[in-house]
Amino acid sequence: MKALFPVAAAVALALAASGWFFVGTRTGQDLLLERFVAAGLDRAAAPRAEGLRVFMCGTSSPLIAPGRAQACVAVTAGDALYIVDAGTGSNDVMLLAGEPLQPLRAILLTHFHSDHIAGIADFNLASWVAGRPAPLRIAGPAGVERIAAGFNEAFALDRRYRVAHHGADLLPPELGVLEAETVAAGVILERDGLRITAFPVDHSPVEPAFGYRFDHGGRSVVVSGDTVVVEPLRAAAQDADLLLHDALSLAIVSALEAGARQAGRIRQATILRDVQDYHAAVGDLPALAASADVGMLALYHLVPAPRNFLMEQIFARDLPDDAVLTTEGMVFELPRGTDAIHVHAP
Repeated sequence: MKALFPVAAAVALALAASGWFFVGTRTGQDLLLERFVAAGLDRAAAPRAEGLRVFMCGTSSPLIAPGRAQACVAVTAGDALYIVDAGTGSNDVMLLAGEPLQPLRAILLTHFHSDHIAGIADFNLASWVAGRPAPLRIAGPAGVERIAAGFNEAFALDRRYRVAHHGADLLPPELGVLEAETVAAGVILERDGLRITAFPVDHSPVEPAFGYRFDHGGRSVVVSGDTVVVEPLRAAAQDADLLLHDALSLAIVSALEAGARQAGRIRQATILRDVQDYHAAVGDLPALAASADVGMLALYHLVPAPRNFLMEQIFARDLPDDAVLTTEGMVFELPRGTDAIHVHAP
């Protein structure tokens, strides 16, 4: 037994020396960096979606939460990627997860609150650099042309600098300019077996505001945008495989409002009171999903996004066991020819 101790000590010493070599010397650092870089570049791109694939790039609201980005849902159908809303930090979530942006065809805006549009410029730049072959379309309700024009002007000098630095062959300048498309309720796209339908929702006083339904390969996904439960939403969600709905926990928001009032933070308390009637309460969503015969209910744009286990439990206590509280990087795969929905945690 005693003979084992020198062996163990020698092994430990060898490991320590090896660790010191890789992190404590220039040669070791360079070798380790080379391996890390190769491993990062070797990550597989998102597979082609024969049905539908949903990647959660933003699940929070203007009430910030650590590790969360603002509203963003990425839907892949075939080789095409569409993003619903582009809140702050959502582009970072996509890039850090290794999600490809070259296939991005359009950003569909539900409405123009800042937490749904602030990340547009990041997606435009990242997908331009990735080799997107056409200008990025920004589609949404009337007024979307002002959004596109504002971003185009704000980043005009940035585009000029980047083209001058990298060259027009790598970054064709015309592909860095956003194109606006105003849509109305109804089918807004039919291409390569994909149908996207816009439907009106109620986010008063924001008007108009839309949600979107995606149908491809016999599978369907509905993204509510910000809304209370209304009949056009129920109709759009009928028989959908997956309903992604924004959700507000009245229990948590009411407690935050009361705490703010007690602390004399009247402005904060007023805002917390005001938000309670223009997002769907968590308790209203199970009945909606049941009446529309939805296959799976998943919540995003969480108001507020849970920061700990207690908040998660409160948020979920009015939900059926099979409902999902989404997090950044979560993936829903809806393959063609089956009713299955495969949920992958980040």
